[in-house]
Amino acid sequence: MRTHNIAGLIMGGLEAFEGSRAAMDTSQMLIVRGMSRKRVQPDELGSTLDQLLKDLGVKEMNLYSDEAGDILGVMDEQIRSSVPINTETDIGGIYRLKESFESMNCHTDYRMGLMEGDIAIFVVIWKDKSGIGPLFVEVVISLLEA
Repeated sequence: MRTHNIAGLIMGGLEAFEGSRAAMDTSQMLIVRGMSRKRVQPDELGSTLDQLLKDLGVKEMNLYSDEAGDILGVMDEQIRSSVPINTETDIGGIYRLKESFESMNCHTDYRMGLMEGDIAIFVVIWKDKSGIGPLFVEVVISLLEA
């Protein structure tokens, strides 16, 4: 399955493949979580994601663009078709996600992009602000067309 291959590339690139698990696995979407063995300092999170997307040929998107909003809407529908959620979709949820990690004393960064034109990818990584401990990874891969 394409989503699994892409998840393998992302988790492998972040050295988080071993022990990673699917949080959701449907025909249209895969969400995988794991811990990276990579030694990444908190101030290197953004550059780590930038390099990963570049290496995989992912076209990065501005999360606050109309196109990203449309894609997040599709991702949201895919999740809601499998899991009951009682809140509305909005782009602010991603900002609240970052605030939530920061309130837990973690640095976090995320990127969203398109791969092969019809595969949306959202990757978030976070690490304790002390720099001690693992780098956590979550990746969402969505097939925009069946």
